[in-house]
Amino acid sequence: MLLSFANNKDGNSLASKSRKKRFEFFKSNLKTLTGPVKILDIGGTQEFWQSMGNTSLMNITIDLLNLEHQKTEFENFRSIKGNATNLSELTDKSYDIVFSNSVIEHLHSWENQVKMAKEVLRVGKNYFIQTPNYWFPIEPHYVFPLFQYLPFALKISLLRRCNLGHIKRIKNREKAIEQIKETRLLTIQEMQQLFPGCNIYLDKFLGFNKSIVAYSFKGG
Repeated sequence: MLLSFANNKDGNSLASKSRKKRFEFFKSNLKTLTGPVKILDIGGTQEFWQSMGNTSLMNITIDLLNLEHQKTEFENFRSIKGNATNLSELTDKSYDIVFSNSVIEHLHSWENQVKMAKEVLRVGKNYFIQTPNYWFPIEPHYVFPLFQYLPFALKISLLRRCNLGHIKRIKNREKAIEQIKETRLLTIQEMQQLFPGCNIYLDKFLGFNKSIVAYSFKGG
């Protein structure tokens, strides 16, 4: 039941509804920009934009940056290979918007999250960066109540014994440790620290802040 609650492939799930609502908010800000718009989507896929019904937005080109190349079918999409913590191949302010959905929490450490944020601010004139909220009671990857607050050893023990949400059981201890260490959820205060002067948009569910978006649209 909890997994269906967090299933982005189910259009009626809370996760999908929140994502669509958040994307409508993104589009309302997008309208404030004039002329051709160039977007860098860190960790993005063409499938995501298809699911939002936006594969042929007028005067918009989208570069999908991932560790490995992604399949693209539309003329306004391009796949580029790179690492979110080091975008040295991209020039300063070369994108009108840097967009990212649920990536910055997968960088293993605060130091890497700082590196990604600095690169976002460097290459983008504007940005829209989303991440799950640390304080939301259901951890979104393991879809397990309060999982992020459990002792590290208990997390490892649970993952070695059973499937947890979107993550399949990992019997090997070292691989389980690596998996747990990959995710570092962020708070509102930490997002504000990463993106000084940003605006904050919050997804809410039953009074809880489900996810956080740090954004800035100043034109350009």
